[in-house]
Amino acid sequence: MFTAYAVVAGLLALTLIASATLTLRRNDQILANMRKVEVPESWLPRLAAVKAAGAVGLIAGLWIAPLGVAAAVGVTLYFIGAVISHLRVKDYELAPAAVLAVLAAAAVVLRVAA
Repeated sequence: MFTAYAVVAGLLALTLIASATLTLRRNDQILANMRKVEVPESWLPRLAAVKAAGAVGLIAGLWIAPLGVAAAVGVTLYFIGAVISHLRVKDYELAPAAVLAVLAAAAVVLRVAA
């Protein structure tokens, strides 16, 4: 189970770092999605910081199990919030957020089981 967690956490952490970087750089696609779900631009640095912290926590969770569980739970809740934000404005292009929520939930299960 630990190897599966390591793979899932590593892939999820890479995705989170990429997303945080694009958010901080105010990538056009990220900005368009954030506007679509009515997220104020002033929130972008904080949301990027949350993603980066989640990535660090997932990787640190390879050595410190409770931190890995906490980070995976936090990332799961973040992406559940993203799905809810899409649904709230009736934007049904939420597959990326839903997939990342499921992947983060898998990280929780795998880290607890390891």
